[in-house]
Amino acid sequence: MRIEGIADLPLHYGHVPQWLAKIMKELAKAILDIILLEFRSEGLLKRLSNPYWFQAFNNAIGMDWDSSGSTTVTTAIVKEALRELGADVGVAGGKGPLSRKTQGEIDMYGELMGLRDSILKHIKEASILGAKADSTLLQDGFSLYHHTIFFDKRGRWVIIQQGMNVKLRLARRYHLAWFSSHDPTINPHTAVLSDLKVTPLNLTDLRSLNSRKIIVDLINEGASKVKNLIVNVNAYLKGLRPLTGEGLVRPIDRNLPYYRPIRLTRRLLLILRKAYEVKPRDIKELMLWTNVGPETLRALALISELIYREPPSLNDPVTHPFSPFKYAFTIGGKDGVPHPVKREVAISVIRELRRIINDAKVGDKEKLIALKALSRLAPRDLLGI
Repeated sequence: MRIEGIADLPLHYGHVPQWLAKIMKELAKAILDIILLEFRSEGLLKRLSNPYWFQAFNNAIGMDWDSSGSTTVTTAIVKEALRELGADVGVAGGKGPLSRKTQGEIDMYGELMGLRDSILKHIKEASILGAKADSTLLQDGFSLYHHTIFFDKRGRWVIIQQGMNVKLRLARRYHLAWFSSHDPTINPHTAVLSDLKVTPLNLTDLRSLNSRKIIVDLINEGASKVKNLIVNVNAYLKGLRPLTGEGLVRPIDRNLPYYRPIRLTRRLLLILRKAYEVKPRDIKELMLWTNVGPETLRALALISELIYREPPSLNDPVTHPFSPFKYAFTIGGKDGVPHPVKREVAISVIRELRRIINDAKVGDKEKLIALKALSRLAPRDLLGI
């Protein structure tokens, strides 16, 4: 079942106070420990792929319900909590510079967890392709600045990443998972959260499959041919002359970034030449083994649409509005909404969860069974299954 939704994620500045960060981490550790005890790594990963569960978890540990930090801070806390628990779940990446260390961290966890080479390669490719899916294949005006991948010994993975629209001061969160698609470049999302719907170039959409094939064919025909086709496309976009006698496959909205004329630069031609040397067989290989980025891909998509009459999708994967505000009442929120974090309540919750965990680990599961029974009262969309 695919789960999609949107949430208002305005960019917030500032930091989490040290006393609150400690409470958030200890509360997260207790919750995660219970999930791993009951549902193991697969159950935890499925919950992390669920935007409803992730936002409720974020609120339950005291993070703001409506800020961009609900992604960056919460994933950082989960990363540290799982490391301290010694869980069989690796977490690599993070915000800004940390995202660029993802591949090295995957290798580190791979050694610690004893991952087979084939699984390690699979996870590293999923990380690269997941990032490319939301930075290059899906061009929605949000620039990625956070990328975290969670994975287990069996090669199951979940990616939570976030993009920023600086002009609008809004963030957009992307959830991707191993069970959503066999290929991280095709319909990889379990959720895309944003309070703004746009009209993006979306080459992750199944409706873009024909355009994707033409793009790969163009790469393998060489830079010279693509250069000539770009000249023709630009002439048409500037209204100088039509490309063919046939009508358009759809109206052109010249206000959309996708329909901007293409800057035919030396760098673009160099990227095309290098990609031609690789001879990619599909978009997956194009993303893995070449430096083709958003502008080059946009140029090729325009050629596909205006010359070969195979338009890419302009569908935004964001769908339904979603406001998980009620879960912010658990212990309160960092910024005092709906009320300041109640330290005593948080500490008492942590102590009780620890007692439940310790009893369960020595065979006394009475309290854990009672706690599990309470989950029947939770909305179905929070169960992560």
